[in-house]
Amino acid sequence: QGITADELQTLFNELAYIPVITAHPTESKRRSTMENLRAIYRSSEALDDPRLIKSEREELVELLQNQIQVLWKTDEVRSHKPMVTDEIKLGLYYAKESLFKAIPQVYRNLEKATNHCYGFDENGKPNVTVPSYLRFGSWIGGDRDGNPFVKPETTEQAIFMQSQVVLIEYLKRLRALSRQLTHSINFCKPDKTFEEKSQRYAEQLGAIVFEKPEQFTTEPYRRFLRFVIYRLECLLVNIKNREANKDKPPLTHAYNTEAALLDDLQTIQQSLLSHNDKASANGPLKDLIRLIESFGFYLLKLDIRQESTRHTEAVIDILRQLAPDTHYQDMPEDTRLQLLSKLINDELPTLNLAQLSESTQETMAVFKVMHDIRETLSKNCFGSYVISMTHEASHVMEVLFLAKLNKLANVAHGRYACEISIAPLFETVEDLEHIEPVMSRLFNNTSYREMLKTSGDIQEIMLGYSDSCKDGGILASVWSLYDAQKKITALANQYGIGLRLFHGRGGTVGRGGGPTHDAIISQPAGTVHGQIKFTEQGEVLSFKYSNITTAIYELTLGSTGLMKASTCLINPPSDDRKDYLGIMDHLVANGEQQYRTLTEHTEGFLDYFYEATPVSEIGLMNIGSRPSHRKKGDRSKNSVRAISWVFGWAQARHTLPAWFGIGSALENWRNNDPNRLVKLHQMYLDWPFFKSLMSNTQMALFKAEMNIAKEYSKLCEDPAVGEKIYRIVNEEYQRTVTQVLNVINCTELLEENPAFQLSLSRRNPYLDPLCHIQIKILRHYRKLEQGDHEKELWQAPLLRSINAIATGMRNTG
Repeated sequence: QGITADELQTLFNELAYIPVITAHPTESKRRSTMENLRAIYRSSEALDDPRLIKSEREELVELLQNQIQVLWKTDEVRSHKPMVTDEIKLGLYYAKESLFKAIPQVYRNLEKATNHCYGFDENGKPNVTVPSYLRFGSWIGGDRDGNPFVKPETTEQAIFMQSQVVLIEYLKRLRALSRQLTHSINFCKPDKTFEEKSQRYAEQLGAIVFEKPEQFTTEPYRRFLRFVIYRLECLLVNIKNREANKDKPPLTHAYNTEAALLDDLQTIQQSLLSHNDKASANGPLKDLIRLIESFGFYLLKLDIRQESTRHTEAVIDILRQLAPDTHYQDMPEDTRLQLLSKLINDELPTLNLAQLSESTQETMAVFKVMHDIRETLSKNCFGSYVISMTHEASHVMEVLFLAKLNKLANVAHGRYACEISIAPLFETVEDLEHIEPVMSRLFNNTSYREMLKTSGDIQEIMLGYSDSCKDGGILASVWSLYDAQKKITALANQYGIGLRLFHGRGGTVGRGGGPTHDAIISQPAGTVHGQIKFTEQGEVLSFKYSNITTAIYELTLGSTGLMKASTCLINPPSDDRKDYLGIMDHLVANGEQQYRTLTEHTEGFLDYFYEATPVSEIGLMNIGSRPSHRKKGDRSKNSVRAISWVFGWAQARHTLPAWFGIGSALENWRNNDPNRLVKLHQMYLDWPFFKSLMSNTQMALFKAEMNIAKEYSKLCEDPAVGEKIYRIVNEEYQRTVTQVLNVINCTELLEENPAFQLSLSRRNPYLDPLCHIQIKILRHYRKLEQGDHEKELWQAPLLRSINAIATGMRNTG
């Protein structure tokens, strides 16, 4: 692309690639199953070693057979619903199994590539320096929206569990380094900075760390590392004591910040380089520095998420005490904003927490936990405070007010301070359309603008893929998201505010899924400014991060997508073609109409969904701590969660949310005009957004199977409803296949990606009979009365069938 070394460095300096691990209930595999699969992977990988002798190969084959037998005889389905702590452990599993090893390798590979292309200067230093741009976040233990089991103490526990895992990894690597860096002063001389720091440590800690004062006196790096290890061990002890609620004073020599630890390790690194020990400086020591820069003392930055109404209710409750004459609930939006700004700027009387409702006390306790952990462990422990169902600017200001009450924001003598990053989440099609006026009000609010400046002047905005798709269909969803990104980027640029978009993607196309690389480069031109944050949900985690090799592949592919999408930092982005935008407007309007007609205005459709799919039985699966429905027994589109919506359609081989309406929209706009078909094909070739849409649609269509879907339709209690809805769905499916193939100029789905086509085709001989088995079980299971012993006997194979199909479909929800 003709990018110079200086331009690439400019781009690299802005990079932030942030996958966020979530525990949404779509991962149906137990951790025991994942560990067994990991063991099988290791054994099969070992068999590829050409150095194996015959006896070693035979032993490995025998071991592999035993591992497969164990997996075969292990329960696939959990016997109880997982607790949030179980989900936290699952998130930690990926760090321990792959990420600790994969991340340093990703950096090494990128360094090799940039050094190969851009070379070194006259002093032997690379012309392009690769920064540590990978960061990982988590919602596990922080996401309380719709999950009553996530309490303030759960959030605290998640941080402590994460912290212990990462500190133990650092200590393991530090002890290994202590055995490796055995340099003697008889053969090399450390630099002055190292010697001065080492002397200070000897004076402060020498008598505590060493039983014999003369130990390692001729091995300066080993001696220095013993001080580093001791300080990190002190921190680990403090965290364990805090977690166990032990009333012990903290060990004073513990590290207070990640920066202090990094400074010590970089002191060693620079000293090694001073006497030309490049291999030692850039080996395991550099890998450890990379990990600390990526994971800090917290491993995963924990996002907090709560629904907007909880904050509004808390503010109403608090104001009854602080300003009893105000009637916040009756105020118009502008008046609310004025009041909240005044409360944020003014000195407030002391709040009596005991007089607040239990719900408000819990909301306040979350902010207190955030404050306390930031003070005692690391100021970087938390990511963003995400507000789901953000409809108004006041929903953001309410959180800022609550943050002030808990010392996370403050105004003193006209100076603002804010230690919390607030990310409004826009989820529905309507909310996405209103993103611009909501954020304009915030950016025009002096108090909010000043607070934003003190917290980095970067506004994070989360975009919800799931609810917008369930609400208006795939076309309305992707186009609303595309348009919202363009609008909010232009608005942020207008106000001179940095912007980070947080994409709430699921595993399926119906929830924003698809290949990460393609998803990133298909974002609107000029909206990805080197930073991207996105959720990695449920079943996607195990496919991407269970093994080191796949983790390296996924992180590398995602990184290259981020770099390609961020070239606007170097060169001005080209504008979207107006004719393409006009075509999409027509397609979206028609597609949304078709989708809403089916899901909202077709009699019997919701009965079809609940009866022709196993969505009602998915709640029995014990695959997540969060309930699968907002309101039990309510057969409405609003009641069912977006995850269950997609999961149910995938199980019944419809995959409807990912494609319904596209065929009609394309057919309607084309109107059998060959010139219009040529235009659509050109859009597919020229426009990454439209290409990604067509590619994801192909995948969803390929995973659907209408003959099997027809069998599921016969589960409807009213056969006429089943026949009617299936006919509508099947006709749209056939129409969509035909139209998509015409647009991409192919004769079969996934023709342009034969490897992926083959991979999916190989699953069908297993998936198809599983679906027929599930249909038979569902038919029998639903006839039995609740409490009937026979119904309990049929439940186990039913849940196994759901688990098996979920595994075969891969992206289930």
